[in-house]
Amino acid sequence: MTTTTKKTTTTSRRSTAAKKPTPKKPTEPKVIETKIELTPSSYVHEIFAAISSEKTKDAKINILQQYNENFIKSVLIWNFDESIQSVLPEGSVPLQENENSQKNPSSNIRKEWNKFYNFVKGGNDAMNKLRKETMFINILESFHPGEAEVLCLVKDKKLQTKYNITKELVSEAYPDIQWGNRS
Repeated sequence: MTTTTKKTTTTSRRSTAAKKPTPKKPTEPKVIETKIELTPSSYVHEIFAAISSEKTKDAKINILQQYNENFIKSVLIWNFDESIQSVLPEGSVPLQENENSQKNPSSNIRKEWNKFYNFVKGGNDAMNKLRKETMFINILESFHPGEAEVLCLVKDKKLQTKYNITKELVSEAYPDIQWGNRS
C-alpha cells in the first residue's frame, strides 16, 4: 500500500478591490518670514520688532548698536533700571481715539524723549501729578499707536512682555550704560 501525501499550501489572497489611499496629513502652510526693513528714521516700535524677530543674540545686538541713540537708550534705561520709578499710574492710559495721529502722527519717541524725565521720580518733582499725567497723555495722543504702546509698556517696566529684549542684551549692546543710582 502506498500512501501519498498531498502537500497543501495556503496562499494569501489579495483583495482585488482597489485599496483606499491613506489620507495624507494636511501640510501646514509655510511661514514666510519677512525681514523688517529699518531706516534711519524708523519708529522705536519698528526697531524693537526687528530686534525681537532676530534669532541670534549677535543679530539683536547689531541692530541695537546701529541705533546707538539717546532716545533708544533712555527708553531702555527707563524700562530696565530698577532705580528708576515712574510717577505715572500703572495700567492702561485713557487715550482719545484720534484717526489723524494713526495716519499722520505729529510726533514720536525720537522727538519727545527729552521730556521723559518729567514722568519719573526725581526728574521734575516740582510739576504736579495732574500736569504730568496730562502731559503724558498729550504726548501719547500725538504718537503713532505703536510708539504709544511702547511708552505705556516702558512706564510700567513691561517692555519685555511684548518684545524679546532683555537687560542683559541691552548691557552688552551698550556697555556705556551705568545701571542704578538714578533716582
